[in-house]
Amino acid sequence: MRKPLKNLGVLAIGLAGMLSCNAQDTTVDVSAEEMKTNLEYLASDELMGRKTGTEGIEKAASFITNIFEENGVKPYYDTYRDHFKIGGVEAFNIVGYLEGNDAELKNEFVIIGAHYDHIGIGKEVDGDTIANGANDNAAGTTAVVELAKHFASIDDNKRSILFILFSGEEMGLKGSSHSAKKLKEDGLDLYTMINLEMIGVPMEGKDYLAYVTGFEETNLAEKFNQYTGEKTIGFFAGAKQMNLFKRSDNYPFYAEFNVPSQTICTFDFTNYSYYHHVKDEVSEMNPEHMAKVVEAIIPGIHQILNTPEKEIKMN
Repeated sequence: MRKPLKNLGVLAIGLAGMLSCNAQDTTVDVSAEEMKTNLEYLASDELMGRKTGTEGIEKAASFITNIFEENGVKPYYDTYRDHFKIGGVEAFNIVGYLEGNDAELKNEFVIIGAHYDHIGIGKEVDGDTIANGANDNAAGTTAVVELAKHFASIDDNKRSILFILFSGEEMGLKGSSHSAKKLKEDGLDLYTMINLEMIGVPMEGKDYLAYVTGFEETNLAEKFNQYTGEKTIGFFAGAKQMNLFKRSDNYPFYAEFNVPSQTICTFDFTNYSYYHHVKDEVSEMNPEHMAKVVEAIIPGIHQILNTPEKEIKMN
């Protein structure tokens, strides 16, 4: 996540949306151990903080694309890598693709994304200078990988899915801006974009699992909770106060397509002390919580992929 305009404490919490008693049962067990294993590599010292343009992010990209290949997630372009430049820095997003199985709905797309870059080297603490970015955003990247594996395995999505891991987020949302502009120019029919950001630790004292940025912009939270049959997504007032809707990789898609494009997050600035810090390490993460988040959002995404009409709408 890019640095907010200013830090605020926890603010008033609310939740919109009635729960549906007939949400489809699409529950699945997600392995916390597998998520931890992937997280350990992505946030390891070997990757040196995954700064865009470095050998470390190259290794992360190879790791992710190998998982996509092994699980039948195809490249959307000629290869998984969609190249662009940030000034003189060579960068690339990773774009995986699952084609929809409905003759008409497959022409509509859902994007599931997260940024896989981080800041590289940080301020030294106890001799450590590597900002591994476990929560920011190896956690979100790991979640996208798990979602890709799941939907590839069940192979029942009527709409098509793009799984995009963005580079250059820490340099100003450069990767997502590139993808949003390019896909818009290509005429992509985007239904909605869901971004995963900093889900490595749970919130405390909430009656929902995660919050969504831009809560009031769309009916996504309300419909999502109907789809899951639970209080999966809630309202965090601090997200609006800190303008988080515009500060992660969902926003370029909203700006280009004017469709629901939002970030799911569990970092509220009080439950984790190591934002952009060298102590943002795997040891601070809660893999069981991460697996729970992925398990909880799968039924909602499943419905988004398969409803006959586009039910997620701008307010």
